[in-house]
Amino acid sequence: MEIDVDLELDASGLMCPLPLLKAKLALNSLQPQQVLKVIATDPGSERDFHVFVQQSRHNILAFSKEDAVYSYWIRKG
Repeated sequence: MEIDVDLELDASGLMCPLPLLKAKLALNSLQPQQVLKVIATDPGSERDFHVFVQQSRHNILAFSKEDAVYSYWIRKG
């Protein structure tokens, strides 16, 4: 699956809530409909990001988990 990404954020090694906080700041810098890719290694990020998009205008276009790496493609709402 190929998704055009406007901005990529590597939050590897950061623990909750830092990956989500950094993602929120990155989304603030984007225009609506642009896509942010976030790479995280914190297992808690899976729950955090899914809850975050439910409570916001953003949506997760794709999510992947390989070994201990979580990747999110989030479209700004």
